[in-house]
Amino acid sequence: MAAGCSRGCLSDFPNSDFIFACASLSLSVIKTLKTKKKMSGPRIAHATLKGPSVVKEIVIAITLGLAAGGVWKMHHWNEQRKTRTFYDLLEKGEISVIAEEE
Repeated sequence: MAAGCSRGCLSDFPNSDFIFACASLSLSVIKTLKTKKKMSGPRIAHATLKGPSVVKEIVIAITLGLAAGGVWKMHHWNEQRKTRTFYDLLEKGEISVIAEEE
């Protein structure tokens, strides 16, 4: 090994290219170490915590409110229909609320 180079650069390259060869080997080794360090483990995407989006929450609340209100209103209309049908049949005499004796 030559003086000034711990990797034996002189044995691989002519004397005039000694400094360039050592510098290029150093850069390539450093780049390799950096890429190995980056690639050492799997990349995991982490969720970034942000503050609440007020507009988004308002839109979601309105949508859920309208959906729940629509379901409740349909249930209410169905109960009204059943009640109206019962009283119509009672008026026509087709049904009676008094139990028949046997």
